[in-house]
Amino acid sequence: RVAVELAEAGHRVTGIDLDAAMLRRAVARAAAAADGTAVRVELVHGDLFTTRPEGAGEFGLAILALNSILVLGGPRQQRRAIGVLADLLAPGGIAVVDAWQPLAEDLVRFDGRLSLEWLRADPETGRDVAKFASAWYDGATRTVTLTTIFDEAAAGAAPVRWTRIDALHLISADELRAHAEDAGLIVDVVAGDYDLTPLAPGDDRAILVARKPGPADAGGARRGGAAGTRPPD
Repeated sequence: RVAVELAEAGHRVTGIDLDAAMLRRAVARAAAAADGTAVRVELVHGDLFTTRPEGAGEFGLAILALNSILVLGGPRQQRRAIGVLADLLAPGGIAVVDAWQPLAEDLVRFDGRLSLEWLRADPETGRDVAKFASAWYDGATRTVTLTTIFDEAAAGAAPVRWTRIDALHLISADELRAHAEDAGLIVDVVAGDYDLTPLAPGDDRAILVARKPGPADAGGARRGGAAGTRPPD
């Protein structure tokens, strides 16, 4: 959703993912995009913490998008991940992290009840796919355990079911800022929406935009996949 859009805009993009199936979908999406997009996308099967892609330290933009930071295993790993983004960047490069900020009414509903999220037809097979979800919130660890159930079936046939369980480790806007500053980045804004309006009470998303100090930042930082882009061709 991010890498291919950036490549279509003319950037050279490197994407890193542990999930080979996600990478296959990225390949297919890049191939279906505008001419020249696929050749600007390099996809790497690997771990965010141990994979050092070609061009590390030269990227102009590094993104940990759409709640990815929530599945990294807890506060230490989240802090470390922002440090990885910082290491990928060239001086003056931008790091972006996007994290859900649940409201109180969201957390109250995370009591294990099962609900139908959607029913759709798979465009490739024509079979119906139903998605059910259940969530528990543990206030002591600020963890949401999310169980997702998918049922897929042709009309009138018995469904095939598969289940996924994820632990989402919530992170506050203040923690995002602190982790970025600890990584040596200068925080430009913690926004509450994709227009980069500064975060306000009631916003359900925190978007960190921070930059690696460059020649113009004589004073340095205030305190001392992912996807990344290099300059356009």
